[in-house]
Amino acid sequence: MNTKINFCGVEFKNPIVTASGTFGFGAEYGQYADISEYGGFSAKGLTRQGREGNPPPRIAETPSGILNSVGLQNPGVEVFANYIMPELAKLDTHVIANMSGNTVEEYLEMAEILSNTDTAIIEMNISCPNVKQGGLAFGTDPATVEHLTSEVKKHCSKPLVVKLSPNVTSITDIAKAAESGGADGLSLINTLLGMVIDVESRKPILANNMGGLSGPCVRPVAIRMVHQVANAVKLPIIGMGGVMNGRDVIEFMLAGASLVALGTGLFVNPKMIYEVKDYISDYMIRHNIDDINDIIGKVELN
Repeated sequence: MNTKINFCGVEFKNPIVTASGTFGFGAEYGQYADISEYGGFSAKGLTRQGREGNPPPRIAETPSGILNSVGLQNPGVEVFANYIMPELAKLDTHVIANMSGNTVEEYLEMAEILSNTDTAIIEMNISCPNVKQGGLAFGTDPATVEHLTSEVKKHCSKPLVVKLSPNVTSITDIAKAAESGGADGLSLINTLLGMVIDVESRKPILANNMGGLSGPCVRPVAIRMVHQVANAVKLPIIGMGGVMNGRDVIEFMLAGASLVALGTGLFVNPKMIYEVKDYISDYMIRHNIDDINDIIGKVELN
């Protein structure tokens, strides 16, 4: 059985990767599972300069998920490029570098720095506030998405994957804009914006008031958006959002994802990669599938 996936010209030995922000820089999970079992993993989101992140509380549990407002705590792109990535390059798996910026210039500088590393793919998070446009997130306006993607592509020698926010009116319009701008692939969904309130204190539980909702509660939304985008553009997709087991991975692939990222589910089961791979093998045997690529986007609508 073939489980290899060619994604943006990069061959992944299996379709399983991790979602940025849930896997650190790999070492945190190395004590639980062999990282080489993954087709690849997306490193913690990077910014131009290092960040300490938001004050605590940063995480609040919700029914079937969590709300987080970590604030992109990270050492900065140059520390990653000079000290972290050289160690990650020794692993038998692909590394996807994730970058976030507050200006177009920051994205361009990071793209150039990361292009000179052994990173396989650069994932661009566009759910960030554009400080030169009043703080409106880059990823909410099609014209802005197309312009940003086009400019970053000029400075990026690695495959560029644009990570889409679900907090938009039309996810397909944003996807088409990224495609028009020259994106090599897409990843979705990022977290949904949410809020939880302590009814006794009458204050939000998160110090930052609002945060990103992830976990199995968002999966139906993610599946719907992956399906819509897969039918609106010709770009390959990394699907994510509430994956808890191998069945969920197959569901994302049927919806149109070529790669599927494990995220919040790893907090519950850091060894999930083994169970997911076993399920995929069993599924392929039960359905007489020789090549995992044959199920991508093959949902049969009613």
